[in-house]
Amino acid sequence: MNLFETLTTIAHRPDVWSKYTASQLWADPYIATQMLKFHLNPDVDAASRNEPFINESVEWLISRFALANHSKVIDFGCGPGLYTSRLAQQGITVTGVDFSANSLSYAKNCAEENSLNIQYVEQNYLEFETEDKFDLVTMIMCDFCALSPRQRAKLLKKWERILTCDGSIVLDVHTNKAFGGQNETATKDFGNREETMTVEPNFMNGFWAPCDYYGFLNVFKYPEEKVILEKYTIVLPEEERVIYNWLQYFTLEALTEEVEAQGLRIDSVYNDIRGEQYSEVDEMAVVLRRA
Repeated sequence: MNLFETLTTIAHRPDVWSKYTASQLWADPYIATQMLKFHLNPDVDAASRNEPFINESVEWLISRFALANHSKVIDFGCGPGLYTSRLAQQGITVTGVDFSANSLSYAKNCAEENSLNIQYVEQNYLEFETEDKFDLVTMIMCDFCALSPRQRAKLLKKWERILTCDGSIVLDVHTNKAFGGQNETATKDFGNREETMTVEPNFMNGFWAPCDYYGFLNVFKYPEEKVILEKYTIVLPEEERVIYNWLQYFTLEALTEEVEAQGLRIDSVYNDIRGEQYSEVDEMAVVLRRA
């Protein structure tokens, strides 16, 4: 393959939701270590929210849902346990599910060091099953947006099944307002859009590999589906890797339709997981209950 063909492949726009590489991203030991660093940086909103936001979120969750030592909470995509550990410190029974072995190892060590009784499950949460019932189900940091419509339906159905009679689900998502502010970059003509591509040596300051590499980023917009794809192509000396990061953007009406199709309803809407009053910003958080 010559250079032109290589660049054409890199710039190729795939069909929406046609590729899924999340497991590859989290299974790579080096990248998983880099992701953990992002999670644990208290000053930035990268893989996790900043520390003040997390603290305010946990306080709001405890207050909003009257969580106490009799309550059972499960966090899907718990990462290194930034929320689960804080909830467990209040005597709440907590379960965390994540398929990053690296993040869960950190979470388990923290729980042990602080004598916290937290059940951590290393598994893809799409495949996770349990007979337990929970008072609160959480999915935070817009993880729900990274899933295809079929995956989201599967997860909503699972959540409906594991709720207690009065249980609730809390999740946050990107909104359609944020979708309108995203730019599309690629090496092909999109009408009046500028033909650009992001390419840098050791793109993202060496995030993708411990050795030298070239990183390409193409961002594709799918206006009809309200989906954005961040396509990363990492060119190493001996191989190439392609990572597809899909993000769904929601109107309140579209999200309502999805959850109602799985026997749930939107009970309340906020700007974020801290419970700020809803004002149609770039993200929104919703509380779901059984219909």
